[in-house]
Amino acid sequence: MIVLFTGPSLPPAEVPALPELRVLPPVAQGDVYRAARERPWGIGIVDGFFERVPAVWHKEILWAMSQGIHVFGASSMGALRAAELADFGMVGVGWIFERYRSGALGADDEVAVAHASAEHGYRCTSEALVNMRATLGAAVEAEICDPALAERLVAIAGTLFYPDRTWPAVLQAARAAQEAPPMLDALQRWLPAGRVDQKRLDALAMIEAMQAARAARRGPLEPGFILQRTDVWERALDRMRATRLDVDPGADVDALLDELRLLGDEPLYTLAIQGALLRGLAEEAAERNGVTVGPGHLERTAMEFRRERGLYAGPSTRAWLGEQGLDAKSFAHMMAREAKLRWTAAVCEPEVRRHLVDQLRAMGCYGRLEKQVRAKQAVMVGEGLDALDLAGSGVSDTDALWRWYFNERLGKPVPEDLETYAARFGFASVGALLRSVLIDRWCTRLRRTPDIRPSDADADSEP
Repeated sequence: MIVLFTGPSLPPAEVPALPELRVLPPVAQGDVYRAARERPWGIGIVDGFFERVPAVWHKEILWAMSQGIHVFGASSMGALRAAELADFGMVGVGWIFERYRSGALGADDEVAVAHASAEHGYRCTSEALVNMRATLGAAVEAEICDPALAERLVAIAGTLFYPDRTWPAVLQAARAAQEAPPMLDALQRWLPAGRVDQKRLDALAMIEAMQAARAARRGPLEPGFILQRTDVWERALDRMRATRLDVDPGADVDALLDELRLLGDEPLYTLAIQGALLRGLAEEAAERNGVTVGPGHLERTAMEFRRERGLYAGPSTRAWLGEQGLDAKSFAHMMAREAKLRWTAAVCEPEVRRHLVDQLRAMGCYGRLEKQVRAKQAVMVGEGLDALDLAGSGVSDTDALWRWYFNERLGKPVPEDLETYAARFGFASVGALLRSVLIDRWCTRLRRTPDIRPSDADADSEP
């Protein structure tokens, strides 16, 4: 996966549709760190916030590279940071980067523009000075104006505050200064067709460079530096961990939470909140241990996930994806996170077992379950575990045993897919589920096991 931060230089709607390219808004402080935690192959920075929002931090870019992630920059904020961090391995691309790197450009506001919001496509309301430089260079080559006038127009543009930099404003100021009227007239006529959008060109070149590097199967970055962990950095990490990169820009989390609360279903609300918390903690644990999700791992996780939900056929899978607001790309991102969750669950199984009793007590169901355990243990000791066979259970065959358990014991129909059902409840196989049901049947037949369906008291207990 490649993560691309872009905005007015190359609006998201104009980014080439490429596989495994995730487009995000202009980068702000903490965003590169959070993106790096998703373990992409590379991160591309085009645009970034800088005025009312803290700008992307150099050290978070260095941290991403220290994790083996390739970081590219071009056009705007990306060109600035790439010029500053090129010696550490950040890859700069394009005309603008080269001029910052060489020292031909120095001021940050050369790339700054005023622009509309994301909802309005980041439409620029001013012109970047670097674009004006590139345009005037093209005008000189086309013999529309001479180098001296081009230089004076750049100087005039440089005196304007960046939100006020527009071609009409620059030309008006030049006319007021009585600069070569014939050439100004010719330039004004030439501009609509001759204007050079260098920031856009560099952004596209960077995307192409990233695609080429990945297609060449360039492995993880091997940084040539050691990142020093300081108190300032650790405090910054705490702040950056407090929020996460928006993994689904199409989802309004606050609105979804309101709807979840309005359902009035306390167990469902608690399950959603605790589940989200566990996912976040599990993902962080996986990342701390350097877990990466390759194509094979991703495919296995997706297959398990679909099997657990009975999503075998293409139509049922597509219907489920549509209902959950997912497409193939966002589902793959979700499965990458799911793989980390499952890795953590597997390695932390001893911790789950250690805390399970406390959790069951907090849910108010430990006492009922513990009584059932003691009753079944008494049967197994009294009858002998090997004697607990189907013939002595009072049912004729396996199908009858399933009907007894699901229809009579649980009050629900027998699932069409017992393998999916078994996996959903943590049984190693259908055979393991069958063995537990058989023991349950024996205990019930001997009238030593209470009803296992939730009581009213259990349903009303605190989670």
